[in-house]
Amino acid sequence: MRTQGNNVLFAVISGLTGLIFGLGLVVSGMANPAKVIGFLDLSVPWDPSLMFVMGGAIAIGLPGFYFAKRMKKSLIGLPMNLPTSTTIDKKLLLGAVLFGAGWGIGGFCPGPAVVAAAALYTDGLIFVGAMLVGMFAFSARGH
Repeated sequence: MRTQGNNVLFAVISGLTGLIFGLGLVVSGMANPAKVIGFLDLSVPWDPSLMFVMGGAIAIGLPGFYFAKRMKKSLIGLPMNLPTSTTIDKKLLLGAVLFGAGWGIGGFCPGPAVVAAAALYTDGLIFVGAMLVGMFAFSARGH
């Protein structure tokens, strides 16, 4: 059960985590859509740097998920709510295709788009606006 103290701690930890993530995106260049497209578009000189950023993220994330799966409560005492489904269905595959296509066309995925929008870059603002419309449309369907 969340208490007022837990809510504040949760907000502070979430904010710091988001700040570190955003700084990592800026430092790695992944908030720049041209850098992402340089990795995904094989018709231009290939930029492998995204592969190294993803590899680093996976190397850091895997041990965290390994330990998180075994915990009943988070480090601040909140219940762990990790996904449990392992089903690969049409919804998952369609979502992955749409995500990948949007990423390839726009050069943004949600994290870097929020960083770009916070920096008031027009492309980031447009992407985040479109993302919010899509999220609202999805939730309005009752999912």
